[in-house]
Amino acid sequence: MANFRRVVALALRERLNIFAAIFCSLMVALLWGANFGLVKPIIEVVFSGRTPHAWVDWQIERTSAEVERLGGEIADLEKQLSSAADQDAATLGQSLGRLQFQLTAEKQALAGTRWLEPAIKRYCPNDSFQALLLMVAVLLVATITKDFFLTSGQFLVDRLAQRTTFRLRKEFFRRTLALDVASFGDENSSRLLARFTNDTSMLTNGLVTLFNKFILEPFKMIACFIGAGYICWRLLLLSLLVTPLAILLIHRLGAAIKRANRRAMEEMSQIYTMLAESLSAMAVVKAFTRERRERWRFHQAAKGFYLRSQRIAFYNAISRPGMEFIGMVIIGLAIVAGGYLVLNQQTHLLGIRMCDRPLDMASLIAFFALLAGAADPARKMADVFNQLQSGMAAADRVYEAFDREPTIVDPAAPRPLPQPWREIVLDRVNFAYIPDCPVLSDVSLRISLGETIAIVGPNGCGKSTLASLLLRFYDPQQGQVRIDDVDLRELRLRDLRKMIGFVNQQTQLFDDTVMENIRYGRAGASDEEVIAAAQQGHAHKFITEKLEDGYHTLVGERGGKLSGGQRQRIALARAILRDPAILVLDEATSQVDMESEQLIHKVLEQFRRGRTTIMITHRISTLDLADRIVVMDHGRIVDVGTLEELSLRCEPFRRLYQVDLREAG
Repeated sequence: MANFRRVVALALRERLNIFAAIFCSLMVALLWGANFGLVKPIIEVVFSGRTPHAWVDWQIERTSAEVERLGGEIADLEKQLSSAADQDAATLGQSLGRLQFQLTAEKQALAGTRWLEPAIKRYCPNDSFQALLLMVAVLLVATITKDFFLTSGQFLVDRLAQRTTFRLRKEFFRRTLALDVASFGDENSSRLLARFTNDTSMLTNGLVTLFNKFILEPFKMIACFIGAGYICWRLLLLSLLVTPLAILLIHRLGAAIKRANRRAMEEMSQIYTMLAESLSAMAVVKAFTRERRERWRFHQAAKGFYLRSQRIAFYNAISRPGMEFIGMVIIGLAIVAGGYLVLNQQTHLLGIRMCDRPLDMASLIAFFALLAGAADPARKMADVFNQLQSGMAAADRVYEAFDREPTIVDPAAPRPLPQPWREIVLDRVNFAYIPDCPVLSDVSLRISLGETIAIVGPNGCGKSTLASLLLRFYDPQQGQVRIDDVDLRELRLRDLRKMIGFVNQQTQLFDDTVMENIRYGRAGASDEEVIAAAQQGHAHKFITEKLEDGYHTLVGERGGKLSGGQRQRIALARAILRDPAILVLDEATSQVDMESEQLIHKVLEQFRRGRTTIMITHRISTLDLADRIVVMDHGRIVDVGTLEELSLRCEPFRRLYQVDLREAG
């Protein structure tokens, strides 16, 4: 509930929209109650056998006679009371009080009829059928007006909910972008996607329900209750004795529906995860003919969601007849009690006063009509509470992800980058993704300004982790990564990352044009600068000669319309456009053909000059670019030297490149 209140607080910024929507709901409710209230004048005036003018005259005459009769009886009782014995005085006093109460009620009714008399005789035709036509016309106009306000209110509420969800999604995405890289594994990304789509859609529905039906339906009930209470408020209270049962039913079912909705949303997250895995690995699925396995996995995930949805449907199904039954009990009580009062022309039921004057048939039928008018929104309130519970469950899931705080943050008082700086220092660095499973152990290294370092070693030895620490995707648990004497944790993240160009093994391109994918390296770069970077990265030729629309060619999702070598050269051009002081290449040539590797080799040979370059590689052909080679094994640096030095003295290095070294020898 607390998280849903946060969404409501966000929606309350649209004050004018909310006020307009509430006004529309209020007008709908008033016209809804008025339509049912028209039953009384239609029965009294049209079907009484009198014209409207004759009816009002008859009402005044009848009520005046009743006032006169009651006045005479009261005068007689007062005389009797003045001479009565003590034992009779109490009984006479009670009778006198009852008659005085009835006299007051009749005088009030007479005053009301006389107040209406001028309007009835002025505006209502003195013909029963014409009066019926007039009332039907009023009913139709009121219905059209009600529908206008109903449509307007629905539009305003939808607009309010969509604008609120729009704001929430933007803020959610902003906070998501601020999270650590570790937060974006495949499974976490799928779960985030479920929250951005399915959960926020459920939240939108919850807001629509809150600001539309949750306001409108109670207003409609209140309007009908006010009309019924005006006719006989004590009979209304008697009819509503079972209302606490309805409240208890809604509360119990609401809690169950919230739990079921939360579990259903978790099942939907599993479906997103499974789909993301299968679709991204479609080539593997087909190559190993595992379509049947993937169908089974999807069947299991979809079945879990289906079963949760069925439970929600069951709760919804039993809530509606339950509310209808309680509504019928309310109307049944009103029929029994009201029928007794009208048929016997009584004002008391079981010794309890129910009305000031005996009810007539027209008043009782209007009372029933107003109760029926309140029953429809009461029945809908069960659905309203169910939908609100779904919205609350969605809000809990959205804010569960929304409230996560990144561990990699800017310092409170950031230090400036040293200008000029001299070296990058890794000082006794220890790091583990999982506690007690170290990836780096006591790693120390100095990389001078302008130096090219190659880091080699078997898979899982911590090479890519070193690059991640330098970009401050993670922080070491022990030790420091510094630029000169400034710990990276003391720098602003933006200042640090602006000086680094990063090209990794899994080239990430966006479903945009080639031009915009290269421009991603430096916002605001001109087209000429983009083209110059592509030329320097040996990408210009294939862009202009092999791509249909040149630089305006859409590369597809993840660059799927391009070959691996083309994607890698575009990524390299993106890094060149950034013009970084530090260039980090993480297996940048591991998935390209020989031609692309040679072109990238030429690019690096030129571009690395005057820059600090860190290359993580398995290709021995790239190592001749390095001033020094760092050999890692089991999370430690085992040797540092040139290609010639390491080939002579470093056994782990020789094992890695024994075939290439033998061919080179």
